[in-house]
Amino acid sequence: MSKAILPTLQAGAGYLAKHGVEEARLNMEHLLAHVLDCRRLDLYLRFGETLGEPDLAKLRDLTRRRAEGIPLQHLLGTVPFGDLELITDHRALIPRPETEYLCEKLTQRATPPPRVLDMACGSGCIGLYLAHAWSKSGTEVTLADISEDALDLARLNASRLSLPNARLVRSDLFEKITGTFDLIVSNLPYIPSAEIPTLSREVRRDPLLALDGGPDGLDIVRRLIDSCPPFLNPDAQIALELGQHQPPIVADLLQSQGWQQIEIWPDLAGIDRFVLAKNPTSAQ
Repeated sequence: MSKAILPTLQAGAGYLAKHGVEEARLNMEHLLAHVLDCRRLDLYLRFGETLGEPDLAKLRDLTRRRAEGIPLQHLLGTVPFGDLELITDHRALIPRPETEYLCEKLTQRATPPPRVLDMACGSGCIGLYLAHAWSKSGTEVTLADISEDALDLARLNASRLSLPNARLVRSDLFEKITGTFDLIVSNLPYIPSAEIPTLSREVRRDPLLALDGGPDGLDIVRRLIDSCPPFLNPDAQIALELGQHQPPIVADLLQSQGWQQIEIWPDLAGIDRFVLAKNPTSAQ
């Protein structure tokens, strides 16, 4: 049994839409391109071709699982992140465009920092992006996470990229961290506990440990801010990714503790998303 590509694509998109999948057509195109091992845009040159039963069986399975709420990125197995292609699955947060934007902004600085810490690294997207971008500058990047599952995924991504300047360590925040750093970057859990059940079914597939930030979403953020000064070099900086409405709260907290040069950056949608600040021991 075989079926033409275009009607198969249209039928699958209709099925996904019926099951509440947003951007159903785009999702179906990605799944079909994955099965055919081609670029999504190449599908438009192949609409006259047919799919054999082996490919149809693979596509039916992927379409069913996507309709059940399994994230597209988990089904595809990888996600583009800057110049990198990262493996992504249930072990860590799916790397998101907001985080990629933060990495891009950080690498625009004139002088790469010698020592960087990616705290709560998850899949490793931040630390590996920075290690790759600054690989020729001698920058050393440490990636840390409390979750062994997340670290396994980060190790897998690191091994595929062969970055000698990246190392990984399991640590509950700074418990097993040694030395000092010029930049600490972190995308900590920041969702308020009561909001977890209201998240999309796709986001709820991410590990709860990577989502739940306590009653107001900032429990772990406060812990990091309180404990990181001894691990900062003079004039070192922290960069935090946060939830909507949280940056001003965190900026006020940092100011009350003497942090310097506090900045709030918006994401690509214009939503305040990131807070940057310099070591509170920095010269005024």
